[in-house]
Amino acid sequence: MAIFKGAGVAIITPMKENLEVNYDKLDEILGEQIAGETDSIIICGTTGESATLSEQEHMDVIKFTIERVNHRIPVIAGTGSNSTATAVQLSKEAAAAGAEGLLLVTPYYNKATQNGLIAHYTKIANEAKIPAILYNVPSRTGCAIQPETVAHLVKNVEYIVGIKEASGNIGNVAKIMHLCGGNIDLYSGNDDQIVPLLSLGGLGVISVLSNVAPKYVHDMVYKFFDGDVQGSCRMQLDALPLCDALFCEVNPIPVKAAMNLMGKECGPLRGPLTEIEPQHREVLKKTMQEFGIL
Repeated sequence: MAIFKGAGVAIITPMKENLEVNYDKLDEILGEQIAGETDSIIICGTTGESATLSEQEHMDVIKFTIERVNHRIPVIAGTGSNSTATAVQLSKEAAAAGAEGLLLVTPYYNKATQNGLIAHYTKIANEAKIPAILYNVPSRTGCAIQPETVAHLVKNVEYIVGIKEASGNIGNVAKIMHLCGGNIDLYSGNDDQIVPLLSLGGLGVISVLSNVAPKYVHDMVYKFFDGDVQGSCRMQLDALPLCDALFCEVNPIPVKAAMNLMGKECGPLRGPLTEIEPQHREVLKKTMQEFGIL
């Protein structure tokens, strides 16, 4: 069985003004996401500013989320690292804390070979022993996992069950599904490509957009599953301006700004990320108003 089906939120990590993690606000946001019919919480991913959390903070945030969600929906912990040893440690701790799954980004900066990726992912999965989703986002990591490598891992490593595909290359995604015989849990990693990936056999999305429109994204995915492909496609197209605005600067700068515009008081970003540029803030605000969430 898949870890989840539908719309998973790549959730932000709210901060206090002094840049400490705001756990009270995180608790509130988790509750709002569940009430908004989000199908899974993905904690400590890129959107959650995991790169600027200490290892202790990283695990504290994961454990807090697992405790507060309390099995109402699956919690998937972002435990990838460019160090295999660190990824193993974080993954084992997340598994012990009760995470339903792991999200494992390709090792950034190191630029591992495909054989290196196979060794990296195999070791993590065999040590953690809970379902793991590969995360392919070469625009951020500088390291792409090739379709043949994905197929090898899914076929040969028990706990590797899926992939979050954010390469933007639909042909690449189709090749993954072909080589895996469809026997892989495929999630879109791009909010502007949810329906195209569903059409290739995807199970849903790990979404930035869900931070500000959880029910909308959930409904878009389930319209497709319920056979209303035209309705799902219409929702996808209607959301494109907001998707573009949420990526007018590097993620998660715009989505955190969007949540603050909605009055959610999610706080600032940790350096080296900076607050959204004024001109982009105005575009984001206008787009949110036109979409009906502001």
